[in-house]
Amino acid sequence: MRSIQATLAVATACLTTGLATACGTTTAQRPASGSPVSQTSAADETAQKTVQETAPPAPGSTPSRTAPPKFSATVSKVTREQVKHSWRPGCPVPLDGLRMITMTYWGFDDKPHTGKLVVNKDATEAITKVFGRLYDWRWPIYKMEPVDAYKGDDFDSIDANNTSAFNCRAATGSSHWSQHAYGRAVDINPRENPYVSADGSVAHKNARKFAKRPVDAPGVVNPGDRVVKAFARVGWGWGGDWSGIKDYQHFSAGGN
Repeated sequence: MRSIQATLAVATACLTTGLATACGTTTAQRPASGSPVSQTSAADETAQKTVQETAPPAPGSTPSRTAPPKFSATVSKVTREQVKHSWRPGCPVPLDGLRMITMTYWGFDDKPHTGKLVVNKDATEAITKVFGRLYDWRWPIYKMEPVDAYKGDDFDSIDANNTSAFNCRAATGSSHWSQHAYGRAVDINPRENPYVSADGSVAHKNARKFAKRPVDAPGVVNPGDRVVKAFARVGWGWGGDWSGIKDYQHFSAGGN
């Protein structure tokens, strides 16, 4: 009987006073008044942090995109080795009258690339200005290498759809120097912009489908378009405006 009374007394004390010792618990195990029990382990905290750090963007948010590099162009003197096929003594422009422009251009793959053009030193400003506009428009150029990459062979350079400038050679079908021999002409995307003879024939098979204008295709120059106008602003004319023969790839100082 005394044992039962003692047990009841302890239980009553636990209920009325909330003493930890009376309930048989430790102070560390007892939660603060009004707070739930929290027993989160260090491993659980790490897992929660990892989930938060790798969570996907909130709905409606836009991931940031890296902008393409801005147009850049550097001008340097030309060495004899760089033009060993395209220049020789007797050319209408001396070696020290040529410059190499290394610049960015927008490719057919919708990516920026770095190319090189050899031009007359007095043409560097006009060329960089126009090609800077083409790059800003993302107007595509297939390839841009000095014609020496093809051992000075104009036909091979054109067949490779290469955009080039200086080449000490006569004008097509003439004994007179071409404007290319002065470094004051550039041929752009010659496949998409072929040289068309007066009879409508095209020398390069890969360019025949581009023989007539207008043509709606990447890298094509059409009459009066913004490419023609950009060259006109710097005083350069387009071979597509010639009567009879059409040289759609060709831009030159004065239009010759």
